[in-house]
This record gives sequence, structure tokens and C-alpha cells, in this order.
Amino acid sequence: MSDHIKRRDFLKTTAAIGATVVAGNATVASEQLIAQAKKGFKPVVIASSNGLSATAKAMELIQSGSDALDAVIAGVNIVEDDPADHSVGLGGLPNEQGVVELDASVMHGPTGRGGAVASLRNIKNPSKVAKLVMERTDHVLLVGEGALQFARAHGFREVDLLTDEAREIWMKWKEHLSPQDDWLPPHDIESKDIGESWKEFFRTTGTINCNAVDLRGNVSGCTTTSGLSFKIPGRVGDSPILGAGLYVDNAVGAAGSTGRGEANLLSCSSVMIVEYMRQGKSPEEACLMACQRISEQTRMKRLLDDRGRPNFNVSFYAINRMGEYGSAAIWSGAKFTVNTGEQESSRLDCAYLYKKENN
Repeated sequence: MSDHIKRRDFLKTTAAIGATVVAGNATVASEQLIAQAKKGFKPVVIASSNGLSATAKAMELIQSGSDALDAVIAGVNIVEDDPADHSVGLGGLPNEQGVVELDASVMHGPTGRGGAVASLRNIKNPSKVAKLVMERTDHVLLVGEGALQFARAHGFREVDLLTDEAREIWMKWKEHLSPQDDWLPPHDIESKDIGESWKEFFRTTGTINCNAVDLRGNVSGCTTTSGLSFKIPGRVGDSPILGAGLYVDNAVGAAGSTGRGEANLLSCSSVMIVEYMRQGKSPEEACLMACQRISEQTRMKRLLDDRGRPNFNVSFYAINRMGEYGSAAIWSGAKFTVNTGEQESSRLDCAYLYKKENN
């Protein structure tokens, strides 16, 4: 995959695409591409660093005329189905008891609807269940056993999500248990040297967020995760919470996140990013503002380095309705993926607030 994206004149791109698609839905897609060029917006898919295959699949469907939400869900399903990705779906790392619990959310810009599931067990595609919550209930969020019963009612097959590889990683963590877990002793704002689990020993916070603008200029997004590895059972991060792990406004754009969910829950960053873009900020500027907001809100000494900066990371991914995109993280070194339909998906560097000493 290319590590850089070359941005071309969109009218030339749409003309080239229009010359190559000749039948069925592809013809419709070609006409829509030409029409949308005149309207001033362009299709785009953005995702977290593990989204190369997801953004490619989503853009393929968008160029065939698919709705943005159907496209991004199909994209993240590739990652959910991959047992080698330990942050999402099948093969995701379990909670402290060795049970995989999944969270996901979706938002559909054209209808203003959303759906989510949290602490869902035994179902490898929580993004699909979240979409059904949106479409087939009067609710927005289902959790735990209720979410599982709902999935069963709609024909989802239960599977053992804990792969042998994920089990070995979990056992290694158990064998090295120490104060580095989520059970904290009494502490106050001045306490340090507790809860060291965020210093990247055996813990991961992987997630995939994927947002898109389709050929009609509509915006949608999806975030799906197995959450913080070895978490306290029932822990829910930001991914299934609309406004935190994902937010979409069809008149403005979309934003989503990965990283320390607790920090993002306290700042409701995704809805803030959309509001920053509404005020005229670029997607990248809006993401950086969300990073700054988290940095300023983090006051517990155990979560700060010796210079008063967060000792964890959160990354954001955003698009506006015109097809502009951007990403930012608290710390340097983070990546995101993007596909504009002009070339294959690319992995790019996120903007950042603070630079790590080793990069």
C-alpha cells in the first residue's frame, strides 16, 4: 500500500471513472460521480490505522452506488472477521475473566438515526447488530444479555470469540498480574504509581472507526471494538456511545475515535469535533482541538507524565460533508487510513499535540 496520498483534480478523476464504468449499478454510480462533482463534494472513506482493507471495501461499494453506512459496515466486517486482529470481533482480547465482550455503534446521516450495542458476547459482528438496533427497534443502545437475545432473535449465530492466540495473550497477562490492573486502591488527585496499566505493557485499546461520504453527499459512520483488553467484566468504553466514540451530522460531517475510552467519555469528543467543524474548523483542526480538550480535562496525577501531559493516547478521525478529511492524536506516531477513490487506500500520519521522544 502507498504511504502517501496524491490528491488530483476531482473533475479529471470523475471523468476517468465515468469512462471506465459501463453497466448496471456502475453506470448509475458514474452518473452520480459526475453530478456530485458539480455540487462540490467528493466521496471519501477514513478509518483508524487498521482500516486499509475496510476503507478499500467501503470505497468499492460507494463507487457502485451504495449508501455510506452499508459501505462502512461492510468495511469493518472484514476486520471483525479477522482472527489476527485482536482489537475487534473474532480474536478480540477478552476481559479479565477470559470472556470477549464487544461494543459497536453506527450513525446514519440521511435519517439522523443511530444504534449501538455494548458488552455483547458470542456475536462476531456487533456492527451489524448495532445497525439492526437502529432499524428494528425504538431504542438506540442495547447491552449485555439483552443485546445477545436481540441478536439471536434476528438469526445471528453464536460463536466462541476467544481464539487460541488471544487465549495465550490473556494467559500471559494473568501470569504477570501485579498492581498493573484496573482494581485501584483508595487514591486522590495527587496519587501516582498506581493503575500503571496504561503504559503499554500487556494492554491494548484497539478499535476500528470508519466514516464515509457517499456519491449522494450523505455521511455515515461506524465504530466497533472488543474494548480494553483484560478489562473488568461489563466495562464499556466510548465506542458504543454516540457523541463519544462516534457522531454524525449529515449537514456537517462525522468523527470517531480510538484509544483510551474513559478519557473520551468524559469529554464527548466526537460530537465536539462535529461542532468544531460546524464552526468552520477543518477536520484536522477539529481533531486537534478535541485532543487539547482531553489534555486539559485530565487532572489525575496517575494519568499524567512528569510534565503534566496525558500518559495515554486517544486518536480521532473526521470528515466533513465536502469530502475533506483529517486525523489527530494526543501523541505522535499514530496513523490513519484514507481512500478517496483516486487510488488504493493509504496509511498516513496523524497530526498530534505532543511529540514522543523516540519518534
